[in-house]
Amino acid sequence: MKNFMRIFHKHGFYSKIFPLILFSYVLIFFFITPVLTQEPLPEQSTLLPLENLPEIPAPPENVIAIDKPLDPGHTILLEWKKSPDDSAGQNIVIGYYVYRSDFSDGKYEKLRNQMFEIGNGTYQDHDERKIGGHRVERSKTYYYKVSAVTKDGSETFSNAVSAKAEASYYNPAQTRTLITVLIYIIILVLLIELARGGRELFIRRLAGIDALDEAVGRATEMGKPVLYLCGMSDLGDVSTIAAINILSGVAKKVGLYQSKLIMPCRDPMVMTVTQEVVKEAYLSIGRPEAYREEDIYYTTYDQFPYVASVDGIMLREKPATNIYMGYYYAESLILAETGSMSGAIQIAGTDAITQLPFFVVACDYTIIGEELYAASAYISRDPKLVGSIKGQDYMKFVLAVYLALGIMLAVLQKIIPDWSFLKMLGNLF
Repeated sequence: MKNFMRIFHKHGFYSKIFPLILFSYVLIFFFITPVLTQEPLPEQSTLLPLENLPEIPAPPENVIAIDKPLDPGHTILLEWKKSPDDSAGQNIVIGYYVYRSDFSDGKYEKLRNQMFEIGNGTYQDHDERKIGGHRVERSKTYYYKVSAVTKDGSETFSNAVSAKAEASYYNPAQTRTLITVLIYIIILVLLIELARGGRELFIRRLAGIDALDEAVGRATEMGKPVLYLCGMSDLGDVSTIAAINILSGVAKKVGLYQSKLIMPCRDPMVMTVTQEVVKEAYLSIGRPEAYREEDIYYTTYDQFPYVASVDGIMLREKPATNIYMGYYYAESLILAETGSMSGAIQIAGTDAITQLPFFVVACDYTIIGEELYAASAYISRDPKLVGSIKGQDYMKFVLAVYLALGIMLAVLQKIIPDWSFLKMLGNLF
């Protein structure tokens, strides 16, 4: 035994081998044995609990797509009833999206990023006249789906519905308007033909136009020019066209009296047209040599620099007559006041309501509003212009009578509500 212990000590049993044996025992007893004796774990299910399943809403119901009636043919109306899950107590559906495709089984694109509110919904799919906007082509079939959306973004789509936009060429609700327009056309054509046939149609005398002879005659006696302005607008303005028509008559009077006509122009197109109008006017009275192209010239397009140049002409040339026709802005008082200080006879005509008070105060004669259009017919006696003016006057009278009868019938219906005859007449108005 002593020899055996001596051998252990000799080979370092206690210092080397014994700790190794002790460590192996602890490892086997506490770690390996429990693992080997442990029962196998049951297989875990991959299904989520019912309460964690995503909510799948019912799709919207009764989705219909129809062509919008009585339109040019670029709009489709879409309507739907709310999803059964979009109701009190459900709170599953939070909104709806609308999708469109060119084919029933094609790719559907969302028409609007903003969600439609809960409840029954409507949507108008129409041409978007902007960069990147989608189109609705006439006579082309489009397919639509409406989706119900939940809080987590899940969508349930309705069945596809289709429609195509068609143009409507007649609106029965506008029959009265059609009849009114036809009556006006008949009156207009009739009066123009009467004027062409030599019938003298009466147009009320305009003091400002009657004063043209006096104004041009005064300029001739004083040996001073006539200054004529066509306004501050371009040829796209009807008042500028009226001013050019009046210019033709004024140029004829200036040519007959052998006076001088000067016209500083703001718009180069107006300048070109007025040069031709004055040239033709001089030619029509047999005095083509009286036309001087340099008397009708361009100054500047800027508003107040142009006004400053005209005021300078008034102070240097001292015209005996200043005629302002057409459309004017804030410069009206500057022009009229400067002309009044120079001692000239001033005749103004404009349909700019805000500038009329300044012309009335500073000018000798003022042609107001629609008189500007009538003045061109009054001077030229052109059958088309005269017939148009008279046609407008007669149509205004017809409309005034129509309105008066309508008001009277409305009052009588309130007084005698049971009279069926009044109701029948009221429907006509």
